[in-house]
Amino acid sequence: MQEKQYKIVLIGGPATGKTTVIKALNEKGFLCFEEVSREVTLNAQKNGIEQLFLTNPLLFSELLLEGREKQYKDAEKSAENIIFFDRGIPDIKAYLDFFNTKYPAVFSEKCISYKYDLIFHFSPWQAIYTTDNERYESFEESVLIDKFIIKTYTDLGYKIINVPFGKLEERVQFILHFLNNLYD
Repeated sequence: MQEKQYKIVLIGGPATGKTTVIKALNEKGFLCFEEVSREVTLNAQKNGIEQLFLTNPLLFSELLLEGREKQYKDAEKSAENIIFFDRGIPDIKAYLDFFNTKYPAVFSEKCISYKYDLIFHFSPWQAIYTTDNERYESFEESVLIDKFIIKTYTDLGYKIINVPFGKLEERVQFILHFLNNLYD
């Protein structure tokens, strides 16, 4: 019989170090699902739409929901006990709320249907903040988005574990130490 499977989400505003930590966890042999929004954005750019979220936030969010739901289902099929996600389904709702976009009930329903076990939060950190081809938000917007993300997860009943600022390996070790305590 398989041990409990832990679905773990890394959350926070843009450019807080989530993706870097996910890559490091993947290099340590953990099953990790990358952020879906980069792929959606790059596909839209190939079709001549520079920022799909700004052009059509609902379509962008529907594509994200489809991708994140697939990741969740793929995780459930896995024999791995610990699985990491770079953002979860509730992040979509948080962004829609931040941009004051009306959306169908399915976004809220999926947040309830697909449950995660642990939520690690990465606070906005100006020292590492950068923008790039897919990340256009200012640091100030990142701080505001982060508040919406925290509120969304908290309203859904999740306990949020804050990852302290630090070097990459320190952040990874913080998460792994927390997980080791689950098995003690």
